Amino acid sequence: MELKTPLYDVHIAEGGKIVPFAGYLLPVQYKTGVVAEHMAVREKAGLFDVSHMGEITFTGPTALKTLNHILTNDFTGMKTGRVRYSVMCNERGGCVDDVLVYKFGEEEYLVVVNASNRHKDYAHMAANVLEGTEIRDISDAVAQVAIQGPAAPAIMAKLLPAESIPQKYYTAIREVKIDGMSCMISRTGYTGENGYEIYTACGNAENLWKTLRAAGEEYGLIPCGLGARDTLRLEAAMPLYGHEMDEDITPLEAGLGFGVKLGKEEFIGRDALIAAGEPRRVRVGLAVTGRGIIREHQDVFIGDELIGHSTSGTHCPYLGKAVAMALVDAAHAATGTAVEADVRGRRVAAEIVPLPFYVKKDQ
Repeated sequence: MELKTPLYDVHIAEGGKIVPFAGYLLPVQYKTGVVAEHMAVREKAGLFDVSHMGEITFTGPTALKTLNHILTNDFTGMKTGRVRYSVMCNERGGCVDDVLVYKFGEEEYLVVVNASNRHKDYAHMAANVLEGTEIRDISDAVAQVAIQGPAAPAIMAKLLPAESIPQKYYTAIREVKIDGMSCMISRTGYTGENGYEIYTACGNAENLWKTLRAAGEEYGLIPCGLGARDTLRLEAAMPLYGHEMDEDITPLEAGLGFGVKLGKEEFIGRDALIAAGEPRRVRVGLAVTGRGIIREHQDVFIGDELIGHSTSGTHCPYLGKAVAMALVDAAHAATGTAVEADVRGRRVAAEIVPLPFYVKKDQ
């Protein structure tokens, strides 16, 4: 039976169309529709319920060593108040999950995991935690919302002084008060736009949502569902677990090498990644040049040669065209290569293009 986030009743009141996702009942869209929600985030601002995400704390004198052991990135020298992306690998080098790590002190970290992997991730962490580190799954006590879009900074400025708003990408402020509610804010997101993710106690969730909605009304802020969250992340070429990565796809194959530090002394999966050498398959972008939409799990060909498969695909509202991501043989991954995808028995023409498909205007 699916769980409800603390904002379930708000979504019903807002006219959200509820669907099961990652063990929760969440809005896939509101009355405005996916396209309008997508465009609001690109041009104004959108508000998402992401309370289904998991939060796990790491504390103790060996917390840093534990994180460096179980995650592919290197957290040595990471400053308090920073956020860092990483992958968590199995012994074969496959992706158990991708995560965000928040540092709040020399012996205190927060790791945010994907909702569908929460229990699997915690079990993997617990099995590999080092002595002197305590881990706790605090997910059920935490609500999380994301405000994303070019107007997000102006909306937050109505609610908080500048010193209480993270200014740099991948930074966080642990304790701020929004309308009297204790919150943690990070300048992060999953849309390719400027924005913030705000964490608070579940009991604050409804009031926080309504406070943000009221502050954002003059800026065109609207609630957004899972549909727009997926089209936005795909347009920005952000990977999704179970699509661009899984336990049989390595982070190097998935194009996540920036979060893998093979020069570290050790981490789970390091030896397997080194032994595998240069990836034989890589993640690429596909721009559809024919008629049709390439979805996930569709075979990709050059002529009669099968070179890989698509991992995600859709029509992107802001770009106004269909795109996809695919995992293909490295030997055939050059930009400009003409390919075809088998879409229900029909070949759809496409071209390999650089990622990401979309980059926000102020970058």
